[in-house]
Amino acid sequence: MGSGWFWTALLVVAIAAAVLAVLIGHVSLRAPAAALRLYRRHFPEPRHERLFLASVSFFVTFLLARGIAHAIALRVGPFANVRIGAVHIHHLVWGILLLLGVGLCWLAQIGGGTSGTSPVASRVTAVLYGAGAALTLDEFALWLLLQDVYWTPQGRLSVHVALLFGSLLAVLTGGGRFFHAIVRESLLLLGRR
Repeated sequence: MGSGWFWTALLVVAIAAAVLAVLIGHVSLRAPAAALRLYRRHFPEPRHERLFLASVSFFVTFLLARGIAHAIALRVGPFANVRIGAVHIHHLVWGILLLLGVGLCWLAQIGGGTSGTSPVASRVTAVLYGAGAALTLDEFALWLLLQDVYWTPQGRLSVHVALLFGSLLAVLTGGGRFFHAIVRESLLLLGRR
């Protein structure tokens, strides 16, 4: 475990600081409308919006899962392993269940992002897909090696695979332009005060 906790905490703090900076920039009444305009300009079609939402959900869930796993290992906070009897239910199980649920929705043509489907259902299934993929890939080494190697050097394979998949999602999304625009707009709004 060692320095892993430090780097995870540092990353969470950095992300929280960035989110806080963006939120502070959007406190004025004009800001939410400006953010919505930027969002709609960068994601005019459902396919890119769904990829963006899945990507954000993936990274947020991955960081939360890693952070909670570290908290459980260090016995910090209210977190504990989920058990049914003597069986430890790994979080990849919840990820698989989410992926199966989203897959069923998409097979039933619910939230698939096609014309005639609900935009809300499309967004919700994209977010759930990202979360399910993160929970599953965070324990990739477990399902590849069929051993609980989360805290061993072999467990780093899960981090590598998750980052590879998350990077692929982010590249397909093109969401970097949106984040750049929203930060630029936030800084402009902060400068106007």
